[in-house]
Amino acid sequence: MNQDMHDFVTPACELLGLGEPTHQEPAFGWVRNQLFARLVDRGFRSIALETDRVAAFAVDAYVREGVGTLDSAMGEGFTHGFGEHEPNRRLVAWMREFNRERPPGARLAFHGFDVPSETTSAPSPRRYLEHARDYLGLDLDLARAAGEDESWSRTEAVMDPAQSPGGTAEAARLRCLADDLLLQLHMHAPELVAATSSAEWFAVRTRLTAGIGLLRYHAQSAVRGLTPSARISALSGVRDALMAQNLLDIRAIEDRRGPTLVFSHNLHLQWNPSAWALGELDCRWTGAGRIVGTLLGERYAFVAGSLGRSEAIGLAEPAPGTYEAHLQGRGAVWELRDTALPAGARTRTDTVPRQGYFPLGREVLDGAVALLHVADGAAVPAGD
Repeated sequence: MNQDMHDFVTPACELLGLGEPTHQEPAFGWVRNQLFARLVDRGFRSIALETDRVAAFAVDAYVREGVGTLDSAMGEGFTHGFGEHEPNRRLVAWMREFNRERPPGARLAFHGFDVPSETTSAPSPRRYLEHARDYLGLDLDLARAAGEDESWSRTEAVMDPAQSPGGTAEAARLRCLADDLLLQLHMHAPELVAATSSAEWFAVRTRLTAGIGLLRYHAQSAVRGLTPSARISALSGVRDALMAQNLLDIRAIEDRRGPTLVFSHNLHLQWNPSAWALGELDCRWTGAGRIVGTLLGERYAFVAGSLGRSEAIGLAEPAPGTYEAHLQGRGAVWELRDTALPAGARTRTDTVPRQGYFPLGREVLDGAVALLHVADGAAVPAGD
């Protein structure tokens, strides 16, 4: 039986994590859109996606105030190429229409909760820090300490510790300056908010903390002597810790308006530690869901995503005895259900790295309040 989300989520839930096992199957985006619309009817007033939090300001300005166009919001407000995904475009367009005739306090908000980095690159923190400097009206030369932006953003800065600027004396000085900016921002909050607005103050703090997060990420990139597994684990851990802080900040902003749906990969939202293995690599770290779940307790709930077969990524029907096989053949294109599965079920082994698919297992299911299973990605109608 395909149950509704309210069958699993308690009134105490303020942050609901909806996971997907791969970013490459669009069916999860279409189902997410359906579920979010239902949750909005039950009081949810915001959604957070796995995209750069600062970039997402462009999407939020469009859906809440009609600033720019749908094309500009999709082009400027999404990272990781997610602006090209049709379910995301349909979500943003629907949110804009929902908000069009509603008063500001009742409008839906769009948030990103990721850091401004990609898999093999991370930008310079300079412009984020300069934005806060200008808001504070300070005469501070940050460009000298930051140096050339290219020295931070090039691939070698993240992939090769010897070429990373994150461990230099200039980077250490920049971190001190950034910390002072954050202190000044809080010290002068009353007069700054009076001169601008609380929304602008929070937006400046978001940009500043993004810059500080980049400094931390680059500092980790500069650490030498780690094995490849330890290096990737550490960088992944820093990213997820920053994602968790972003989610907590988003909840602080949205607290009085209603709960938030956060949609991301299972690895970022599950309760158990995250893991990724490929060849000789064996990487493990603490994901954002485990962090916010620990801090928020029952106010955080996680729904795990599972996939049976997918034409989009070349995923075949799961072999008998696997977790996914037990979920197939129940007569539903997609199903929201409890997490009870046979104790003897095993993890499927027919996946390949290019699919970005992480099979279902106890490490994903444990702690989840429900399971979203898509039997066949191709069978989920586009737009639903």
